[in-house]
Amino acid sequence: MRILLLGQYGQVSQELQRALHGTGELTVLGRDQLDLAQPELIRQHVQRLRPELIINAAAHTAVDQAESEPELAFAINATAPGTLAEAAADLGAALIHYSTDYVFDGSYTEPYRESDSTNPLSIYGRSKLAGEQAIQAVGGMHLILRTSWVYSQHGKNFLLTMQRLLQERESLSVVDDQIGAPTWAGTIAQTTAQLIEQWRSGQAGPWGVYHLTAQGETSWCGFASAIAAYLRSQGKSVATLQPIPSSDYPTPAQRPLNSRLNCNRLQQDWQVQLPTWQQALSDCLATQSLHN
Repeated sequence: MRILLLGQYGQVSQELQRALHGTGELTVLGRDQLDLAQPELIRQHVQRLRPELIINAAAHTAVDQAESEPELAFAINATAPGTLAEAAADLGAALIHYSTDYVFDGSYTEPYRESDSTNPLSIYGRSKLAGEQAIQAVGGMHLILRTSWVYSQHGKNFLLTMQRLLQERESLSVVDDQIGAPTWAGTIAQTTAQLIEQWRSGQAGPWGVYHLTAQGETSWCGFASAIAAYLRSQGKSVATLQPIPSSDYPTPAQRPLNSRLNCNRLQQDWQVQLPTWQQALSDCLATQSLHN
């Protein structure tokens, strides 16, 4: 199977390159090879490579920066996915695309289901929702996988930032009123590989929008506490954590207070098991130990 993976150095893309090794003929295009802000280039590459599956792991993910560059955010997060969906449909290819909890405003008291009303608070969230809608408008074989609080061993993310700051400082203030599920990029990649296997073996569930996060919930401060506990278990001294409300840590882009996503539909329709966030964090940290 010919697979085109967009995004090269992102957290999910790097894990996908590992998880999909040996699955088929994998072509990876990063921003150096393909500028997603140019729809015509996207069409040309897809026509030339003629993939049977396109995986879009590329995005404008700088949430606060997007507030000051909405045109670029919408070009990459909204227009490009729509163009990919059209190009995939022309070839009869499938498209897997990643979206976000930021399509919701976080005012709901339960974990969000796929059918719940969207109401993004930020340019990033609005651009990602527009990307979902562009893909859905085309139709065709597609999976839109909404995830949350992604971390890994590479790039810029909460895990790596906390590991550094917890060892550099005596005290560290972390937001405690935003609730969600920290999701390891490895979990996203391994689940994606499973979904592809189900599809290729004729066991596919319905196409459409699904939620894909680790199971359970915590706050950013709770996540930081788990990272601190790991560092202490390695004999390292760590900062004292101070829980604070979001209002004490203003950012250009507003974040939803409730980022919990209900993943039951994905588990039922596609027979996948998702780990708890604690188990996935443990697995991620174990891979870090192996690399060090």
